Amino acid sequence: MFIAIIQMSSILDTTLPFPQSYSPEYVEFGWYQWWEKQGFFRSCDAHAVDKYFSFCIPPPNVTGTLHLGHALTVAIEDALARWYHFNKLFDYNSVTLHASAIHSVVERKLMREQGKCRRDYSREEFLKQVWRWKDEKGDEIYHQLRKLGASLDWNRACFTMDPGFSSAVTEAFVRLCDSGLIYRSEALVNWSCALESAISDIEWSSGSCLHLLIHWRDSVSGLFSSLCFSRCCLTFFVIFFSEGEVAVSTTRPETMLGDVAIAVHPDDPRYKDLHGKHCRHPFTECLLPIITDSMVDVTFGTGAVKVTPAHDHTDFLLSQRHSLPRLTVIGGDGTMTSDCGQWLEGVKRFDARERVITALMERKLFRGKKEHPMSLPICSRSGDVTEPLLKKQWFVRCQEMGRKAVQVSERALNVWLHQVEIIDWCISRQLWWGHQIPAYRVTLENSKDTEEWVWGRSAAEARQRAAVKFGVNPDAITLTQDPDVLDTWFSSGLFPFAMLGWPQQTEDLKQFYPNSILETGSDLIFFWVARMVMLGRELTGQLPFKQVLFHSLVRDKYGRKMSKSLGNVIDPLDVISGVSLERLQEKVREGNLDPRESVVAMEAQKKDFPKGIPECGTDALRFALCSYKAQGKSPSLESAVIKPYHQLYPEFLTPSTYPLSGMDRWICWRLYSTVQQCERGFQSYELHTVTSALHSFWLHSLCDVYLVNREKQVAVSVLYHCVSISLALLSPIMPFLTEELWQRLLPYADSDGTSRSLCVQPYPKTSQLEHWCFPKEEADFSLVQEVVRVARLLRAQCQLTKERPDCERTSSFC
Repeated sequence: MFIAIIQMSSILDTTLPFPQSYSPEYVEFGWYQWWEKQGFFRSCDAHAVDKYFSFCIPPPNVTGTLHLGHALTVAIEDALARWYHFNKLFDYNSVTLHASAIHSVVERKLMREQGKCRRDYSREEFLKQVWRWKDEKGDEIYHQLRKLGASLDWNRACFTMDPGFSSAVTEAFVRLCDSGLIYRSEALVNWSCALESAISDIEWSSGSCLHLLIHWRDSVSGLFSSLCFSRCCLTFFVIFFSEGEVAVSTTRPETMLGDVAIAVHPDDPRYKDLHGKHCRHPFTECLLPIITDSMVDVTFGTGAVKVTPAHDHTDFLLSQRHSLPRLTVIGGDGTMTSDCGQWLEGVKRFDARERVITALMERKLFRGKKEHPMSLPICSRSGDVTEPLLKKQWFVRCQEMGRKAVQVSERALNVWLHQVEIIDWCISRQLWWGHQIPAYRVTLENSKDTEEWVWGRSAAEARQRAAVKFGVNPDAITLTQDPDVLDTWFSSGLFPFAMLGWPQQTEDLKQFYPNSILETGSDLIFFWVARMVMLGRELTGQLPFKQVLFHSLVRDKYGRKMSKSLGNVIDPLDVISGVSLERLQEKVREGNLDPRESVVAMEAQKKDFPKGIPECGTDALRFALCSYKAQGKSPSLESAVIKPYHQLYPEFLTPSTYPLSGMDRWICWRLYSTVQQCERGFQSYELHTVTSALHSFWLHSLCDVYLVNREKQVAVSVLYHCVSISLALLSPIMPFLTEELWQRLLPYADSDGTSRSLCVQPYPKTSQLEHWCFPKEEADFSLVQEVVRVARLLRAQCQLTKERPDCERTSSFC
């Protein structure tokens, strides 16, 4: 407490001596609050400048606090923002929080703490719990961003569930419905039985499952009765025993009750005689038609596959082409439906699997099982196996919007735009948290029970639309709003322009849209970037940003993607301030993990951080993150890599002025070369070249050579300019340390005293330092460097003391 009081009373007092060793807490304390109070991060009047640089950080999810992956994003983006600000371009850098998957996180929390799920509450009561979580985690995220030094215009901070943003979401939905780009239809969607909701087509990961070998025959018809085919084109094995018998492999025996046909390729000679015939289902005794379709792969298994349209995406397409019925045998809660018969109705889907296998055994149709690795879709939010289910949902037509975006985008953008326009995007979610869909089911007096829908910016507008559509009095209409909410990525896809005030033509929208650049992780290409491009092009007529810069994912030292269940998710504040192993373990216990995952996570922490994480500071963390190449290999971080960047902490002396020497010319040339490398690095967004150049100059040129050999022959002006210019070069990446040192240099500056902060100074340019270009000294000094290297090697080998002999140097270079 005493230390904290001393620091608070001496904030911004740069007359006090430095600590004996580098202290990140001492150096970084107070500067951010001062910058913010001085208004250095607030956007200027865009009309007062010729050029401006604008972008927004990807909205962090409010499902929890930020991790090192977010810190990488902040480090890169803030370095770019500060560099542009240095260059006197108008800087607009804002933050938005993303509503995201808070729903499932809060529901898990309530189940763990109170043993209740969301349906034990009213919708309003549950939403109060979610808002409480958002306020708590949102404040923590803002605190983390400030600690990371993010130079954000906090006056423009917003949340995707704010009223203004919500109005933009409603407007977008209505406009897209009016133009026919949003429609309602019954289709096969990826369904989470745990959430009892549809999920995104790209919102699942892969697992593995068991491969079963099943065989049956129909003794009446002499033909095979059905082929059980694993979903999503999974491998299976088939063995013929005799005429009319076939062995079939499947991972989904529980869906057999939903089979409606058998499909073969029309050109497959093995089944020419079966075209147009029927086979009998082994359980229901129903006759199943044998259809021909070129979609069937003749090299896959026997070349004959069963068709289950309500539970397989490929089979659903076949049902559309051949007018086949669609029989749903698994309900939204993951239990078997009444169409399966009493023996399976209400049974959980994986329990039903065992019952079906047992029934096959009893009928002597089962032929064994073996393990077989395969891709299994796992819901990234709930962890359960996703189920293809037939549901009535709202969809976005991606093909048309994708084509429009491709026509105006760069070739590199087209590659992944084509990937998202293959299938339409299901935007309905059967959840309570989110933007409730502004569509209303219409009920007319004395009308049949038909499903008719209208949409509107309000219930009143929807009523008027319904009255016009059906030619009735508005009072004769009953409207029921769709209880579902929109996919969170729909609102996030509007982010670049909605947060600027769209659909109103605000001054911000006119000035800052489209944004100058989007910088984000490569894992968000399909989730977010492609959708922003399509929606931005459709709703504003422009692409939402002029450039896209992707960075790789942050991985642990074993190369694994960061995951809470692995225990390798690191809070950047723990790297900045340091944390004990005990506190790391407490955080896991306080978190939202399953108890079994918590045990795994804590064991991993004991192995990876046996002594906790040492204090590294914000600047060292930012420098380490920016040092990794943006594209290509993902950065693998550990504190041992970050901590050495503490060493950028030179001692400043002010020796007497002497004439410019060869040593001075050499260091000036090295500085000129460093400015050149930094300039090119920032212009090409290759921040690792900037950090490499600065690290080399500070340690290997300025401190390791120039200051060590300076004696009394260094001109004070040369030393001052080397230090002040290199601090300015480093400032976008290490803002705290450079501000502290720059403020200590001010007493030696020849200025009018109006320069208040390093963060608002011009960035050094090579055009201003061309008079410091001395290539001859660079060539000549290589010999001196080799002499120094050999001398140090000899000193180490001979174990000489650090005291220097009392003799004069004879090098003419110095």
